[in-house]
Amino acid sequence: MKADNAPIIFWFRRDLRLSDHPGLAAAAATGRPVISVFIRDEVVEALGAAPKWRLGLGLDAFACALHARGSRLILRKGKALEVLRDLVDETGAGSVHWTRAYDPASIERDKRIKAALKEDGIEVASSPGHLLFEPWTVATKAGGPFKVYSPYWRAVRSQEVPEASTEPSRLIPPETWPRTEDPGDWALGSEMRRGASVLRPHVQPGEAAARAALDHFVDKNVNRYKDLRDRPDLAVTSGLSEYLSLGEIGPRTVWHAGMRARETGAPGAEAFLRQLVWREFSYHLMYHSPSLLNGNWRPEWDDFPWNTDADHPNVAAWRQAGTGIPMVDAGLREMYVTGRMHNRTRMIVASYLTKHLMTHWKIGLDWFADCLIDWDPAANAMGWQWVAGSGPDAAPYFRIFNPETQAKKFDPDGAYRRRWIAEGQDAPPETALSYFDAVPESWGLRPDAEYPRPVVGLDEGRRVALSAYESRRWRVTN
Repeated sequence: MKADNAPIIFWFRRDLRLSDHPGLAAAAATGRPVISVFIRDEVVEALGAAPKWRLGLGLDAFACALHARGSRLILRKGKALEVLRDLVDETGAGSVHWTRAYDPASIERDKRIKAALKEDGIEVASSPGHLLFEPWTVATKAGGPFKVYSPYWRAVRSQEVPEASTEPSRLIPPETWPRTEDPGDWALGSEMRRGASVLRPHVQPGEAAARAALDHFVDKNVNRYKDLRDRPDLAVTSGLSEYLSLGEIGPRTVWHAGMRARETGAPGAEAFLRQLVWREFSYHLMYHSPSLLNGNWRPEWDDFPWNTDADHPNVAAWRQAGTGIPMVDAGLREMYVTGRMHNRTRMIVASYLTKHLMTHWKIGLDWFADCLIDWDPAANAMGWQWVAGSGPDAAPYFRIFNPETQAKKFDPDGAYRRRWIAEGQDAPPETALSYFDAVPESWGLRPDAEYPRPVVGLDEGRRVALSAYESRRWRVTN
């Protein structure tokens, strides 16, 4: 039997923060030593290049935050169960705690580890923290999961959300720290190659930066959010997606900031809270329908004649941000330079691939999973299937975003396109030129080249897509 003061191993995953952390607060409240651990296991290894690189920055920032408080972050690589068992043997820990994850791979891993550790006589505790509402706690009147966003929003908008917990006053260290691996040896950013140096100035990792971004949004932009959030030429959105993805800020912190803004009459606060709940809805769907990540949520789309060749020339042009459609190319280039893409532009970019280029949404989903620093499994899948028409609460099959119309409405002065597309400008800005430094040299791209002609014209692509959709209209329920 373990001593009453045996250390607690806290296994951090996508929860790299100290405040608004229910699990960590509970562990610290026991008065026992807490050993903070991050494991580079098979789930981490499966991350794409940009999310893995961004994770490395987040781990560095979190390790510094722990060090400033007299604690440490222990890094280990290997299968999670084996690593945890080794740490229990080394430290005499009596408990292993973690924050719950909801994607199928993590759920399967965590169930297996919990059963094995309990059999070893180790206490195991999992806590909420990544979401506002646990997916199994929100149900329709019939007791099933929601499949449409609006009733889901109505069901949760008035639910009580606990206040964010404060940072533990102290994390008691163990008598002896276990060994830790050198983060420099992990090389989490190696797959980024030369792109890492381009993205780095655009990224401010860590909990303190996340809180600063939230404060800036509430102070400067929440009042304008409802009217201007779809304008990629304006910096009006919160910029919190990457921080929420890695758990550098807790959703309760964000929710209550939005609620306080709403209570003071901020006109954009309600719209902001609805967007935060879209994230919740995507996790709700993923938890109840794990196939959302890899297959059509609507099975009637399984035989839709999408192109499934990821190496098709049109797909290559899209991937290289050379479709000849400025609004599409600008969005992709923003992603290559900053690791992020404005939400309105994501819809335009995804619509062009899945509808004008008639390409399967899974190809776009996989590419975003490799290139976005704010990659999130549920939100990425939900977004792509929504645009393609194959998902829950999806855009109607006939909704085909016209990038030119979208540009006139949401980038009326062309500022966004000029910011990211160098070709044709006498003095292109650094943001536009940085694209050529970020992408692989093998693409052979130059800023002084002629801007490409459209690989598929907008009218032509729309006609082909509508023809394909109409031929299957009787099978598609929207």
